[in-house]
Amino acid sequence: MAESNGGSDPSTPRKRADARRNEQTLLEAATAAFVASGVDAPVRDIAAKAGVGIATIYRHFPTRADLVVAVYRHQVEACAEAGPALLAAGGSPHTALVRWIDLFVDFLVTKHGLAEALQSDDAAFATLHDYFLDRLVPVCEELLDAAAGAGQIRSDITALELMHGVGNLCIGANRDPRYNAPRMVEVLIAGLRLR
Repeated sequence: MAESNGGSDPSTPRKRADARRNEQTLLEAATAAFVASGVDAPVRDIAAKAGVGIATIYRHFPTRADLVVAVYRHQVEACAEAGPALLAAGGSPHTALVRWIDLFVDFLVTKHGLAEALQSDDAAFATLHDYFLDRLVPVCEELLDAAAGAGQIRSDITALELMHGVGNLCIGANRDPRYNAPRMVEVLIAGLRLR
């Protein structure tokens, strides 16, 4: 039986579950729209992709900044949750690290316009960089420690150094179609291997 958090209406938990599903659907639709068209994608396109009305989006995310922040956090959480899942999947720690870095690269290169939005003076974005680091550095550190502990990679690089290196290789990936950020990151990661 679902707990109602003290409410007497038995449908309250269901509404909350429905609201969470709606929000998840909206975040996925907004993420896809941002990847395709940038953070200025029309709300009507996001609503259509999610199969909801525009009012539903504004009920969950009253401003575009609220939506951008929610999408960013949603993507960070997905990346954070993937690390432990990849380690638990039973492959080698190095393979888990490589797969996680691939997800991290995908996150970095597909956030069209998000970096610029985060650089704005909007107070809604002020804490996102710290959130990003607080959630992802420990995940990267766990993956690096596991791979180094298994003797698969060198142990003298920190998670923050690796993430900065990957991030720097991803800068401008969308500006030059000849530049292959994932390929350059692959070269960087290959340099971690112990021979």
